[in-house]
Amino acid sequence: MFEMGAKFESGWKSDNKKGKTAEAADTVLPPESHNLRIYREKRRGKVVTLCGPFALSPKERKALLAALKKALGTGGTLRGDELELQGECSDTLRNALKRRGFGFR
Repeated sequence: MFEMGAKFESGWKSDNKKGKTAEAADTVLPPESHNLRIYREKRRGKVVTLCGPFALSPKERKALLAALKKALGTGGTLRGDELELQGECSDTLRNALKRRGFGFR
């Protein structure tokens, strides 16, 4: 008989999604050379504002998140290399990041 499907011994993987490389996560860029994107999502009927990708060290990302949460008066968290803030705050977030010298698309 014949066999169906790929032979995984020959270097094929069952998932073809590419994960983030360790090199990209460790790259630290100055704020002005960031190329940030701000967008909104709806989750369980509530609006969430996302901003990223940030090429900062984990310690700098946490400090930035804490400062932005305090400045915007909202809750938030870190998800990978993006900041996730509760509510619709894209305009105030953009202004706060521009004051800190970050660049946008």
